[in-house]
Amino acid sequence: MNETLVQFRSVGVRYASGAGEVSAVRDVCLDLHSGETFGLVGESGCGKTTLAMGLMGLLPPAARVDGDIVFQGRELGSLPESERRALRGDRMSMVFQDPATSLDPAFGIGGQIAETIRAHRGVGRKESKARALELLRQVGIPAAEQRYFDPPHRLSGGMRQRVVIAAALANQPALLLADEPTTALDVTIQAQILDLLRDLQRQHGTTILLIAHDLGVVAQICDRVGVMYAGQLVEVAPVAELFARPEHPYTRALLDALPGKTRTAGPLRVVAGEVPDLADPPSGCRFKDRCPQRTGDCDRTPPLADAGAGRRIACWLSPATRAAAARQAPGKSPTPVGELS
Repeated sequence: MNETLVQFRSVGVRYASGAGEVSAVRDVCLDLHSGETFGLVGESGCGKTTLAMGLMGLLPPAARVDGDIVFQGRELGSLPESERRALRGDRMSMVFQDPATSLDPAFGIGGQIAETIRAHRGVGRKESKARALELLRQVGIPAAEQRYFDPPHRLSGGMRQRVVIAAALANQPALLLADEPTTALDVTIQAQILDLLRDLQRQHGTTILLIAHDLGVVAQICDRVGVMYAGQLVEVAPVAELFARPEHPYTRALLDALPGKTRTAGPLRVVAGEVPDLADPPSGCRFKDRCPQRTGDCDRTPPLADAGAGRRIACWLSPATRAAAARQAPGKSPTPVGELS
C-alpha cells in the first residue's frame, strides 16, 4: 500500500447558486494508496460525493474545482475531456448509491456490461459477451446465461447492485469509487455486497474509495478512514485507531452517537447543533459552533497536520495541529491548551 495512486492537493469545489457561492469542498489534501480501501465518512451534505464526482470529472458545469487531483501521475484537471472520458469506466469506475438509476431500464443487464467492455477494449460482441457472463458469475448472479438479457426490473435490489459492481469492474480499474453501495439494501444483502467487494479487491488489487455514513460498514471493510465535516477533512487515521482513539471532537461525537450493545435505555445521543450553511460558513473551524471544547483559537482555520502513526488531524486541541500552524507562521505561537485525552 505504499504506492500513491491518487493525490488530492488543496482541492476545493465551489458552486454558483442563487444564494451566492457555495463552498462544498475546501482545501482537501489526501493520498490514496494502491490496494487499500479508504473510507470517507461524515454527515449528509459534507462533501463526500462532491469530492468523488470531482475525481471522476462528473461535476455539473456550475461547479468550479480548485487545486489539483492527480491520478497515476496525471493531473486530471489539465486533461482534455476526451482523455478523462477514456479513463472513466476503464482505469477508474464508480458505483453509485441507487443501482436502479445506474442501469438502462430498456436493455438487458449483460449487454450493458458488454458495452462497457467494447467501449474501452475494442473487442467484438462475442468476446465482450463472454467477459460479461464471466463477470456476472463472479459477482454471484445465478444462471447468468439465462439472466443475460433480463432488464434490470426483473432483478432484486441486491442483484442489481451486483450487476452495477460487475459493470464497474469490467475493465479491471485501478480505482473503484463506491458511493453508499449498500444504503438501499437489507442487512443480509449488505453483508454479501461487502464480502463481494473484499473478494474482488483481493483478486484484482483495486483501490476502493468507499463513501459511507454507516460507520459499521466502514469498520468492516476499510483500512483507513477520513472524516469530513462541512466540506473539510478534519481527521484521517487507520480504521482501528480511529475507532479506538478518535481525536477530533466531531469524530468523537459521531462515534458517541452510535447505538451500542451496552448503551442504557433512553434517547440516542446526537451531535448538538446544525451543520453550517455552506453559502455563508463560519470563519475558522467550521465545527466550532457545535463543539463543546471550543476555544478562542477556533476562529482561525486549523491546518490538517501529521500527528504520527498514519494519523492527521485539524483541531486546535491537537499538539500536532498547533505545531504545524507555528511552522507555517513563525513567531505566532497559539495560547497553550490541554491535549486531547
